[in-house]
Amino acid sequence: MSPRNLVAVPVLEQDEWLARERAHSERMRHWTVPYQRRRARHEKHPVHDFLFQYYSYRPAHLQRWQPGPGVMLEGAQARRFLERPGYHETTEGVTLDVAAFTEKRAGTTRYLLRLLENTASRQPRLNCFGLHEWAMVYRQRPDEVRHNQLPLRLGPDRTDTVVESLDIRCGHYDAFRFFTAPARPRNALRPTRAAQPDLEQPGCLHANMDLYKIGYKLDPFVPSELVADCFELAARIRELDMRASPYDLSEYGYSPVRIETPSGRADYARAQADFARQAAPLRDRLISQCHYLLTLKIRN
Repeated sequence: MSPRNLVAVPVLEQDEWLARERAHSERMRHWTVPYQRRRARHEKHPVHDFLFQYYSYRPAHLQRWQPGPGVMLEGAQARRFLERPGYHETTEGVTLDVAAFTEKRAGTTRYLLRLLENTASRQPRLNCFGLHEWAMVYRQRPDEVRHNQLPLRLGPDRTDTVVESLDIRCGHYDAFRFFTAPARPRNALRPTRAAQPDLEQPGCLHANMDLYKIGYKLDPFVPSELVADCFELAARIRELDMRASPYDLSEYGYSPVRIETPSGRADYARAQADFARQAAPLRDRLISQCHYLLTLKIRN
């Protein structure tokens, strides 16, 4: 039996993994290069900048391909992965060292797995209508508004009226924490960081955008293609998130989802349900990845 047959992990020949690396880099440069150019020009984009400024994964890391655990990379060029934390060289090639999956990483993975599985176990709730963005500007002065380079579609007074006329049901902590002080008592829920696994539900736009965050928190023990899939879903969701916001984005080519009207709320709920369907397989892949990593930890 050859040494190759004794290896318990798949082995990628150099040409194969280099092709995957190039494809991933080109795919992500579609997003990272425009952002970096805007940043160099001190320009803001109210939709896409969120993907790089709210989320903490650096553009260079998003562009960088990695195979994830349980994969061996062949060829001389694989040795450059040794410059990254967690990789080591064997007689077969370069791979992630299981020993680098520390107990601290395992603890983070257990929490992420609980969050993912709890969210997946619930039915999507589709009646929030994106009011979190409206609650973030409620009763604010123009100079206090986060995206104050953008006009409010309805003006300050009518924006406040929309908040006061509709029920707010936001269960996502990282949206709720940006509510203005007068808006917080109007929310039917009181989300906290500790209660996040108990409140997160798969209809929430932000919970589905955060699959990207969960993906990169597993770095480097996750294939880059999975992180990229989650990133691109987050980018599509972010567009709906801002189109349904109180801001006028016509300058950037976005038509509004007018959630202040019954037809607009119906449009939002349909789009929200579609994103929940798109997110479900990505959530399942992340769940499988977490289980795989924790199994590796037990075995080693």
